[in-house]
Amino acid sequence: MHKAASSRVDWSALREDFPILRECVNGHPLIYFDSAASSQKPRNVLDVVRNYYEHENANVHRGLHALSMRATEHYEKSRQRVADFIGAASADEIVLTRGTTESINLVAQAWGGKFLHAGDAILLTEMEHHSNLVSWQLLAERIGARLRFVPVRDDGTLELEKLSSLLTPEVKMFAFTHVSNSLGTINPVADLCQKARAVGALTLVDAAQSIGHMPLNVQELGCDFIAFSGHKMCAPTGIGVLYGRSDILAATPPWHGGGEMITSVTLEKSSFKKPPHRFEAGTPNIAGAIGLAAAIDYVEGIGRTEIFQHDIDLATYSLKRMAEVPGLRVIGPIKERGGVISFVMDAAHPHDLTTFADRYGLALRGGHHCNQPLMRRFGVPGTSRASFYLYSTRDEIDRMIDILQNAVRFFK
Repeated sequence: MHKAASSRVDWSALREDFPILRECVNGHPLIYFDSAASSQKPRNVLDVVRNYYEHENANVHRGLHALSMRATEHYEKSRQRVADFIGAASADEIVLTRGTTESINLVAQAWGGKFLHAGDAILLTEMEHHSNLVSWQLLAERIGARLRFVPVRDDGTLELEKLSSLLTPEVKMFAFTHVSNSLGTINPVADLCQKARAVGALTLVDAAQSIGHMPLNVQELGCDFIAFSGHKMCAPTGIGVLYGRSDILAATPPWHGGGEMITSVTLEKSSFKKPPHRFEAGTPNIAGAIGLAAAIDYVEGIGRTEIFQHDIDLATYSLKRMAEVPGLRVIGPIKERGGVISFVMDAAHPHDLTTFADRYGLALRGGHHCNQPLMRRFGVPGTSRASFYLYSTRDEIDRMIDILQNAVRFFK
């Protein structure tokens, strides 16, 4: 079914929608395999952002003049577009943030600061991005909560057989990634959320690497919070989303204070708006929100089921070709994975390899990928990472393999 759906998309033709893909780097056509860090932007997103600044630029919610009302209308329509995109029950469950990192920090500091106490347990996994680790470390240190971790197997999957001993009634929050930004591992979100509910724990899902790559419905997943960034799914940087169930957001106090999030202010105290505006102090990223809605339109126009199959096709093909490179070892699962492949090579350190690849126009990422504990788990200082998206092609993978083969000979 996936193959039939995917075959209707002309993936090479889609590349024409991304002006930056015509760039040359060091005299070579750009091969952009760093989409897990940030995706490229299609022309329709660039156009709507420019149109906002040329024709609608004004602050939202606070003005009675035409430009402000126009900007406010489009900003709030963007919120509704996000709600529809992820299957939220209401646009009031959508908080617009700067990105995944801010969304998780909001939950940790605002919700966690009120509802977690000394002795409570917070369950994470060993594959978490630093944004879903450091945020909870800061809270745990401040209030005396305890952190627990689901281990990662040698094949890059979670040791879910240990979940029963870790996910106990002491756990008040289970926060975990949907798709690992280093390993490409796809975690069974709905099952994990169901197990958390059974012991009374809330769940937060880091969907930064999944939101633009596969179908996702928060009600079907059964999560309490979900966080993601726009810039990893064709939208501008500096815009992100926190979804929270309406009853939980209503009970959560503000995190940032300032304009727009209040109903009344005296010199002594303030009262606050209902969610989501309670959590959006100050002037928001209006152009980013409008760009996010345009990116959703673009991704939906292709189809997330089709994009997911395209990711799988590219990952499968890349793994097959990588087996031809001497001394190359993939870190993470071989099957049932997303379009993110981390690897190490005997020939060179990841930083050296990434620098070498850039000479030939290949944009990889080398380092720990904000996963330092995970790198230690696998006994490596870092990895080289190739990450694909809807504009990536098999031909580019073939060129990458040629470059990696050249690197083996060069460093040898």
